[in-house]
Amino acid sequence: MTTIDKFHDYSAGLTGPICGGFDIVPDDAADIAQVTRAIMVTQAGSVSAVLKSGDMVTLPNLIVGVVYPFRVARVLEAGTTATGIKGLV
Repeated sequence: MTTIDKFHDYSAGLTGPICGGFDIVPDDAADIAQVTRAIMVTQAGSVSAVLKSGDMVTLPNLIVGVVYPFRVARVLEAGTTATGIKGLV
């Protein structure tokens, strides 16, 4: 059976549903392939990140399975204790 997408011609926006995702490997020197709309983790902990704005933040005590609406450009290895980080777009 073919999957029907009644919204295929709508443009994506930050308030619409998440349509894609990818694994993020923390790296102090390299940006991720695409700025996220949100992130989530599969093992709790902190995430040190560079946001789209260029600001560096540490997001403490992220909980497994929660979608955090951060526009992340880089996840830093230094200071990140969470694992299984997912970028959502």
